Amino acid sequence: MVREVSPTDVAARQAAGEPLVLLDVREPWELAIAALPGVVAIPMGEIAQRFRELSPQTPTVVVCRSGSRSRQVAGFLEAQGFVSVDNLAGGILAWGRELDPSLAAY
Repeated sequence: MVREVSPTDVAARQAAGEPLVLLDVREPWELAIAALPGVVAIPMGEIAQRFRELSPQTPTVVVCRSGSRSRQVAGFLEAQGFVSVDNLAGGILAWGRELDPSLAAY
């Protein structure tokens, strides 16, 4: 079962200095519209080939537009042995609503 975390929780973890990878699985055109700083961008369709670029020991929060694609990717990563994977509940849209209204909603 994939854990869901809120944007506020993720921001608090970042502020506390927790080593954390934000994995954005949206397409490049989506990142051009709205992106969080410092993300690792691997489109969902490339995850199966590229997940080894990530450390399975580093806590990872998976991000997409609304939380559906990222939930699927988080489950895949857990199945590959990643020890701490969370899904950003509500995706980048929730991040914009809760933390950064300057992010474009699309």
